[in-house]
Amino acid sequence: MAERRGRHILRMTETILAPLAGWESYYVIVGSSAAALTGLQFVVIALVADLRPRSSNETIDAFATPTIVHFCLALLTAAVLSAPWRTLLGPALSVAAVGLGGLFYEAIVIRRARRQRDYKPVFEDWLWHTILPIIAYVAILGGASALVADAADALFPIAAATLLLVFIGIHNAWDTVTYITLEQLRQRDRPSELNPAPSDGASPTRAPAPEGVKAP
Repeated sequence: MAERRGRHILRMTETILAPLAGWESYYVIVGSSAAALTGLQFVVIALVADLRPRSSNETIDAFATPTIVHFCLALLTAAVLSAPWRTLLGPALSVAAVGLGGLFYEAIVIRRARRQRDYKPVFEDWLWHTILPIIAYVAILGGASALVADAADALFPIAAATLLLVFIGIHNAWDTVTYITLEQLRQRDRPSELNPAPSDGASPTRAPAPEGVKAP
């Protein structure tokens, strides 16, 4: 009798956790992508450090650091839903914490974006840095709240939101690299704008060579 009851409980547990097992390959792909792409943001920060004038800490916190956070939370969600849970309550609470934490962090990002003065955000910036992340974290929170009751359907919004966070991180990292590249090109072209070549084709006037040094 006890052995039969144990087998029945085991079957029930497997039936409950079956939806999670079906998403295992998906979260392996998404989680691995988020972990690998985190390195992309380190490259972006290295480029920001070479930019003149240097960006302030507030600007980096508002537009660069959130990308790392999105990648990390996507990786965390993938790890949570790939773990060998015995019930759905554990992953539901963990994923809900990710959603709540993401929303709280987005409130901080909005405040930082408004306080910084180095860059004036346009609609595209607000869309990718605040609106879409908020949608993603709301979807994660909503899916987590329904995970115990209806795991098969609740996992779809969580999966879509996790993938959206990865896409947001890729877009924001690329957007930052593009902006830095254009700024560097503008700074490189400024000296030529200040000292344009003569229009008559004559060579520009050279400064006299120091005494004892042969001019080229």
